[in-house]
Amino acid sequence: MGGIYSDLLQKDVTPKWREQSSFDPNYGFPNGRKERKSIATEEEMIAAGIPADQRDFCAHLLIDFYKCRQEKFPWVVSCKHEKHKWEQCEYEDWVLRMKEYERERRLLERAKRKALKTSVEQTIGA
Repeated sequence: MGGIYSDLLQKDVTPKWREQSSFDPNYGFPNGRKERKSIATEEEMIAAGIPADQRDFCAHLLIDFYKCRQEKFPWVVSCKHEKHKWEQCEYEDWVLRMKEYERERRLLERAKRKALKTSVEQTIGA
């Protein structure tokens, strides 16, 4: 269901998306994970006039799109390829963030099940 349902009824297994993950990022990845790094530097983003809310992993493509718009003005429609690449990158970043959220939720549910199992075993064994 929706986020409100989860926030109200399943608080213990709903990830807090504004906070860091409570689990090891490499948990479940035997060979580790590739660290994501932004290609564009902060200075490049400031010089290109990228708004603070768009300074993410796709900022280098947004810089290319802004340059193209500046060079091809008033025929900015010819920059559709650069815009498409930036939008595709934003979409893939969103998908990755949703996968991370779902991973965190499933790990929280797993931890809850394991805690319940150990508490039941302790009450039966006691």
